[in-house]
Amino acid sequence: MQWITTMNIDTTIDTYIKHLDLERGLADNTLESYGADLSGFADFLAKNSIIKIQDIDTTVLLAWIVDLKKTGLSAPSRARHLISVRGLFKFLIRENSITVNPTDQMNLPKTGRQLPHVLGFDQIKTLLDLPDRSKPRELRNAAMLEILYGAGLRVTELINMKVQDINFNACFVKVFGKGSRERVVPIGSHARERALEWLERGRPLLLKNDTSRYLFVARAGKPMTRQGFWKIIKKYARLAGIPTNVYPHTFRHAFATHLLEGGADLRSVQTMLGHSDISTTQIYTHVSSTYLTEMHKKCHPRG
Repeated sequence: MQWITTMNIDTTIDTYIKHLDLERGLADNTLESYGADLSGFADFLAKNSIIKIQDIDTTVLLAWIVDLKKTGLSAPSRARHLISVRGLFKFLIRENSITVNPTDQMNLPKTGRQLPHVLGFDQIKTLLDLPDRSKPRELRNAAMLEILYGAGLRVTELINMKVQDINFNACFVKVFGKGSRERVVPIGSHARERALEWLERGRPLLLKNDTSRYLFVARAGKPMTRQGFWKIIKKYARLAGIPTNVYPHTFRHAFATHLLEGGADLRSVQTMLGHSDISTTQIYTHVSSTYLTEMHKKCHPRG
């Protein structure tokens, strides 16, 4: 693919995004993130009259990182942008389109190790009990919250679930995570009951004459959107009087932390979360160790 470097930068980026989609099968939201990061990079290059891939060197990249910082972008966000650009150049190296990777000498901006804020079980229970299950949409919301927390799902995994992805007899859900990797996660009795209730009493009323393969539907049989579900969670968090920001991922953090606090082993939690690398899961051990320290001080006779 030597011809790729004769293209303009925008076309080169489009080729790379198509490669990520077709060859690596990344999820749509991941592709959108890569596309947005690389589009911003292309805009910076255009403003500086850089039109060829071969003209990008470490000096250019450093100037771009400085520019990102000037816009107020946080260190984690700048690191993510650099990872996106690094992926592009690694692709070009593999395709023999360039011989030198200018990102090799670039270190990621230091982000520190940020521990996720985790809601306590009482706060989670308050949120789970808030939906008014006399209404079809609230039945759906109740089931979504229970499965989100009960299986530790990512929001994209939740809204893309199909009806056949939940097994009521064996009490598990089948999930398609990042890179379309499939995993099976157990669910408890509460999540099972709320999902059954939604399917039997809520979903038919919401669908009316429409049909849908998705488990959780919005208008006209369409799946719930990420933004729509985020607004629902914000509403319940406000009603519950929770002062901190609550996001769909907050329930995933709570799922992992509460399991570890209850005695689950790290490998099991890694499998249920769908983490390919256990180091990603290990962040929750830091959260749990804080909890254990507090319990030790509170309960041990010489704490």
